Amino acid sequence: MSDLKVLLTGARGMVGKNITDLKPNHIDLYKPAKLELNLLDYVNVKKYINTIKPDIVIHAAGIVGGIQANINHPVKFLRENMLMAHNLIWASFELSVPYILNLGSSCMYPRNAPNPLKEDVVLNGELEPTNEGYALSKIFAQRFCQYINYEQNNINYKTLIPCNLYGKYDKFDTEWGHMIPSVIQKIHKAKQQNMDEIEIWGNGEARREFMFSGDFADFVWFAIDHIGQIPELLNVGLGYDYSINEYYKIIARVVGFNGSFKHNLTKPVGMKQKLVDISRLNQTEWVPKYTLEQGIKETYDYYLRTINN
Repeated sequence: MSDLKVLLTGARGMVGKNITDLKPNHIDLYKPAKLELNLLDYVNVKKYINTIKPDIVIHAAGIVGGIQANINHPVKFLRENMLMAHNLIWASFELSVPYILNLGSSCMYPRNAPNPLKEDVVLNGELEPTNEGYALSKIFAQRFCQYINYEQNNINYKTLIPCNLYGKYDKFDTEWGHMIPSVIQKIHKAKQQNMDEIEIWGNGEARREFMFSGDFADFVWFAIDHIGQIPELLNVGLGYDYSINEYYKIIARVVGFNGSFKHNLTKPVGMKQKLVDISRLNQTEWVPKYTLEQGIKETYDYYLRTINN
C-alpha cells in the first residue's frame, strides 16, 4: 500500500514509539496525545476519527504492567483497556474505516493450553489469574474485530498477538515494568551497589518468549503493507523461549554483574510457559533481526543513555 493515512494509538508507549521510529516514508502518521484523543470518551474518539479520516488504525494503546501491577489493579486493567478498544473499534466501524490492526497479547491464551500456543485455542480454557483482567480486555477487542469482519465483507480488522516484548522506551520499574526491563534495572543497581546476590521470584524455571520491540515494530509495518493477506488472528513471535534463570544470566552478562542468584519461592510466577506457535507467521516469510543478547544490549544501552542519567 502507498500514500496511506494511518492513526496510531498509544504512540507514546514502548510499542508505539518503536512503530514510529520505523515509519516508512509513504505513511502519513497521526499520533494524537490524550488531549487530542481520549480513548475513554466515545464522542471524542468518533469526532477525531471523522476529522482525520484514516485509512488504517493501529491500536497499540493500553494500560500495561507486570505481575504485581496486574494483581493490584485488576479493575483498571479490565475496564480501561476494554473501554478504549470498544470506543476505537466501534467508532472506526461506524465511520467506515476499512482496516484496523489491533494489538493483542499472549496472555489471551488459556493458562493450561499446550505450548506452543496456537491462535485457535483462545477462549478454550481458564485464563492465568495473575493478569486475567488485562487478558479479558484483549480477548474482547479481538472478538469484537472478528465479529465485525463476519458481518461486514468489506471490513478487514486484524489482530496480532505478540509474544512478550522488551526494548527501547520500556518501563524500567519493578511494579509497572515487564520482566526484562525490571531485571535490567535491578541488576544494574545491584552492580552499582556492589551486591553479591540478587533475588529471583519463584524457582526461575518458568519459560518465556521475549521479542525485541524493534523487531515487532518492523512486522507491524510489514503487516500494513500486506493487511489484506495476513490472517485475521496472527501470533508474532520467535518460536523459541528461555527460562527466567537464563534471562537473568544473559542480562547479568550484558550488564557486567558477577554475583549469584537466590530464589524466593513465596512469590507468584505466572504461567509455567508461554510460547506462541508461529506456523502462520512463517507463511508470511518475515523474520526477526535481533538475537536475545543483541536486543538486551540495545535495551541496556538505551537505559544507560536515558533512564540512568
